Amino acid sequence: MENITEQLKAALAATQDINQLDSSRKESLLKDLADAIVVQWKAIIVENEKDLSQLDIDDPKRDRLVLNEERIHTLARSVLDVAQLADPAGKLLSEQVLENGLLLQKKAVPLGVVAVIYESRPNVTIDVASLCIRSGNVCLLRGGTDAFHTNSIFIQIIQGVLLKHNLNPNIVQLLPTDRRFVQELLEATKYVDIIIPRGSQSLIDFVRTHAKVPVIETGAGVCHTYVEQSASIDKAVAIVANAKISRPSVCNALDTILLDEQIAVPFLEGIINPFVAAKVEVFADEKSYALLQQLHYPYLQKAEEADFGREFLDLKCSVKVLNGLGQALTHIATHSSRHSECMVSNDPIKLERFMNAVDAAAVYANASTRFTDGGEFGLGAEIGISTQKLHARGPFALEKLVTEKWFVTGNGQIR
Repeated sequence: MENITEQLKAALAATQDINQLDSSRKESLLKDLADAIVVQWKAIIVENEKDLSQLDIDDPKRDRLVLNEERIHTLARSVLDVAQLADPAGKLLSEQVLENGLLLQKKAVPLGVVAVIYESRPNVTIDVASLCIRSGNVCLLRGGTDAFHTNSIFIQIIQGVLLKHNLNPNIVQLLPTDRRFVQELLEATKYVDIIIPRGSQSLIDFVRTHAKVPVIETGAGVCHTYVEQSASIDKAVAIVANAKISRPSVCNALDTILLDEQIAVPFLEGIINPFVAAKVEVFADEKSYALLQQLHYPYLQKAEEADFGREFLDLKCSVKVLNGLGQALTHIATHSSRHSECMVSNDPIKLERFMNAVDAAAVYANASTRFTDGGEFGLGAEIGISTQKLHARGPFALEKLVTEKWFVTGNGQIR
């Protein structure tokens, strides 16, 4: 294959097919897709194991890649959740009759052809496909080589369901993983309406720098939890442990703990047991290093400047001791990726200041950053977490896969 032009042309042509579907047909299609995923769960695991066999057993990306029966059934349920959401396409946004008699209507319409470039996580294949189908979009999926076999069987299942419904299978396509085709995709302004990179900061930076097609950024999350001096120690320990340990390889996991000086000792004494049990490697600044050393914490490293503002995606985090909310806000403003930020405190005035001052897609008062997720927010599945401000911010879900179109109806009016 010299290029992906034919796939791009096929995607554009397929927009005509999906545009003909009403909401009930899209809902029926997704219900059949959920059933097909459940029926073929064993075959999915066989293909997934082919991908896993190429990864080191200790590679942190393994958790994002692995699928088991429970995760596959969860994926199927997420498809059903999307099917039951209101179709955002076709919604009447405004309507008026002008003095000259023109009927002016603004409606929500699909974006068109949505391309997503992502790494490691094969669940993205199902999430994006279901969201695009429900909203009337065609999708082009470019996954990573490490999930090739899993992504391929998912596409076979999706296209099989499309064919069952007498629809163009090119409504959902998997692009080749060869990197030489990426630039062609990024410049395909004639065929692609939007590109969404989901993955590492290096991937997002590359796409943003080289794309001619409009880009919405999702993925990178450098998440802080600031424990203010008035915080309940037990509450703070539970929130931090959950944010770091429950699933460290995802973008809403905690990366940096910020501690007020007055609460540093009791907090670190409290976090030791859950962190030791999970073998969390801590990169500590000078003050927290001395305290953790006195507490005989076994997985301790001296932090370097690069450890602040670093997305670990592993059982690792950095710790910094500060003096008050002002310093915490400055640190977050300097190092945040504007994904999810948390403050643990019993001071309502300081909490309000934090929530208003921090520039992030999601800000938390006394709750784990792990909740930043389309499903948890009641949005169904998501394409990713948008950290920018135009069009979509936070969980990039169904409601943001549409744009606006003006419908003007007249009776011979001229200007």
